Amino acid sequence: MKYWFLWLLAGIASVVAGIIALANPFAATLTAELLAGYMFTAIGILTLLSAFQDQGWGARVWAILLGVLITLFGINLIANPLEGVFQLTLIVGVLMLIMGVFRVIIAFTPMAAGARGFLIVAGLLSVVLAVMILTSFPWSGAVVLGLFLAIELISNGISLIFVALDRKDPETA
Repeated sequence: MKYWFLWLLAGIASVVAGIIALANPFAATLTAELLAGYMFTAIGILTLLSAFQDQGWGARVWAILLGVLITLFGINLIANPLEGVFQLTLIVGVLMLIMGVFRVIIAFTPMAAGARGFLIVAGLLSVVLAVMILTSFPWSGAVVLGLFLAIELISNGISLIFVALDRKDPETA
């Protein structure tokens, strides 16, 4: 791979950013919240634009309604970042709880026979984390999103570093 070194630099930068986010999880939480606000706003606007491509008025009305709601949610997150932190933390906690319960349920179905143990552990971990977030709410809102961002940045950086080292051409070493 010709540009493996750029992947390595991106990986190192991501790990460093993750460590910085771990050092100040509240600032990382606000950053994640604002990023989510801008993304929701952009997605809402794109949904509104795509409404004009839909066939029939039924699909068009639903796309417009969804686009307006997503855009307003994004604008609300941007305009009220501290409130948005609590809204997103509550959403994350509830979604983690729901996903964890579904993972455990799916673990006991025939289609999950080979991954039963993994699904049970992952599901229970999601439920435990969700309970931790929700029982310490609203205080958990100050750091949860920042910690998630930090963990994602570090995980992404490590992955990029391994990909870069794997793609390094042995002839250029």
